[in-house]
Amino acid sequence: MSHSRCEPRGQGSRRITLTGTEKGEMWQRNQTSLADFILEGLFDDSLTHLFLFSLTMVVFLIAVSGNTLTILLICADPQLHTPMYFLLSQLSLMDLMHVSTTIPKMATNYLSGKKSITFVGCVTQHFLYLSVGGAECLLLALMSYDRYVAICHPLRYTVLMNRRVGLMMAVVSWLGASINSLIYTAMLMQYPFCGPRNIRHFYCEFPAVVKLVCGDITVYENTVFISSVLLLLLPIFLVSTSYAFILHSVIQMRSAGSKRNAFATCSSHFIVVSLWFGACMFSYMRPRSRRTPLQDKVGSVFYSIITPTLNPLIYTLQNKDVAKALRRVLGRDVITQRQQLQLS
Repeated sequence: MSHSRCEPRGQGSRRITLTGTEKGEMWQRNQTSLADFILEGLFDDSLTHLFLFSLTMVVFLIAVSGNTLTILLICADPQLHTPMYFLLSQLSLMDLMHVSTTIPKMATNYLSGKKSITFVGCVTQHFLYLSVGGAECLLLALMSYDRYVAICHPLRYTVLMNRRVGLMMAVVSWLGASINSLIYTAMLMQYPFCGPRNIRHFYCEFPAVVKLVCGDITVYENTVFISSVLLLLLPIFLVSTSYAFILHSVIQMRSAGSKRNAFATCSSHFIVVSLWFGACMFSYMRPRSRRTPLQDKVGSVFYSIITPTLNPLIYTLQNKDVAKALRRVLGRDVITQRQQLQLS
């Protein structure tokens, strides 16, 4: 009887020892997974790269000032308080967040000589850039519907595109992309990372981070495929459909002036859509066998720096309402300053 009682105790104590070992291994694995990453960056210490870095910072400042000015202008001028310009202000906010998520860290690492980014910093950067990028894909698709209504159903525009609809479009874009990014980030960061944590990029872009994962990522790749269809191919299809209807309506117009106005109304959005989706398709829809770190960096530079810089310039130069609003606001400020000087 005593022998039979001792045997279960031995088995029980063995189970506790194994559980303790497993906990220790899990703790070590978690500590390893929380280690810093190394960002390869864009530039080295050569004079040529110093010039390119300086040029990049100039472009960054133009992007920040241009998008900030667009947001403030739309908020300040009552005549721009329409669904179309509300969506444009959201686009500028997304562009502003996009450049602010990636470029400051790259610049800090280059100037300090360090290349590290913490695990939490990488997770945050990964989540933010995917959220903003996905939101921009959805928003551009929804803005094409706004252009479709303006050209094909101008008399019903105020009914089909009121402030409530514009607000819903913005909420859907932000919320849908944020949920998608949260799923992406949570799935990717739970995998173990093997070997040196050198990310061959200038920020934590998911294709570069995935290369460091050791383990089966089939579920993650399937998730990426579904997400790419929903956030890239589906918006491209919606934009193409909207512009097909717009082109059909423009062809049926008899007046040359009406055709010019229609093209002027859509040209800014069409150029921005072409730049954004073209860069995204180059970055994310090429076969993995044909991808190189340099090509990934070039594609990322285009859609994370160049496109956010060009967007406010395109809308300001192509859109007469924005240009007039800028002149009104500047003129109003000049008049206010004159009045203050006269009173003083």
